Amino acid sequence: MANNLPMIMGIGYAVPSKVVTNNDLTSLYDTSDEWIYSRTGIKERRVFASDDEAFELLRQACNQAVKNAGLDVNDIDLIIAATSMPVQLMPSTSCMVQKLLNISRNIPAFDISVACSGFVYGLDIANAYIRSGVYKNILLVTMDNCSRYIDWTDRRTSILFGDGIGAAVISAGNENDILAIDIKADGHVGDYIKMPVEKGNCPFVDKTPTPQVLDMKGQEVYKFVANIIPPYIIEDILGKNNIKAENVEYLILHQANQRIIKAVQERLGYDDSKVISNIENLGNTSASSILIATGEAIKNGNVKTPAKAIVCGFGAGMCWGAGVIRLRDGVFRKENIFQK
Repeated sequence: MANNLPMIMGIGYAVPSKVVTNNDLTSLYDTSDEWIYSRTGIKERRVFASDDEAFELLRQACNQAVKNAGLDVNDIDLIIAATSMPVQLMPSTSCMVQKLLNISRNIPAFDISVACSGFVYGLDIANAYIRSGVYKNILLVTMDNCSRYIDWTDRRTSILFGDGIGAAVISAGNENDILAIDIKADGHVGDYIKMPVEKGNCPFVDKTPTPQVLDMKGQEVYKFVANIIPPYIIEDILGKNNIKAENVEYLILHQANQRIIKAVQERLGYDDSKVISNIENLGNTSASSILIATGEAIKNGNVKTPAKAIVCGFGAGMCWGAGVIRLRDGVFRKENIFQK
């Protein structure tokens, strides 16, 4: 069992080059940069310009994570993709990764759909697989094409979301980098965030038009998250694993709203240097936000490795999860950045 401990060996990320600013949104509806920023902490977000760009960035982020892990792509023996807003429904994002990386072996690949909790859920699955000895090198990919599923005339949602990709390699070894992790869900409040499927394709059923766009009850979501995240999932996981908040160097939350990040920061008693936030320039990148924020922070020197970090994701389902992870030296290397 000593060699079946989960080690987070490499991470990668990629974001599109196309920027949509708050001022751009003023051409779509009555709003202002000040109105959006004061409520969300967001100034701009990125969107995929095309499917080709999305897949090229996916390839780059995954190659970056594998290279940072010191592996060859054919060392990967399982691909998990966390995506609820994929570029395409079939083939799956995980199978696309296998193709894009030109992995020659017929390894298993599957997608999970837990929205903004995708990284933490995927990490929990990888943790279980590694500890059981079933797989040795798992590539966890997070990718959401949020811009494709947004009603861009809806001020409630279009101000929030951006596109992005994250990747992480979790390998079996003799050191434990997943110090604590827990995931939860409450489907009874699932209608807080939903996206219906268009009805009427079959000629034998009701053809009532149904917009296939993301719908979110913003106030309900905010209240739910505020009640669950600080007092329950984070404090609970720290307590159960005898980890003191003051002994964890960084807080890296899902980048949903700056006010939520600030509330958790105050609850834990962290100063600004311990809290990682990039929501101002990227918005909410759903499942990818934690990995993107982590990679950016290491690149920019805002996270010094080795270090421990609290990570927490929450979103549609409603699903949520948190963990305490170790970020080792070399988990992200500037020289392995593919994007210009």
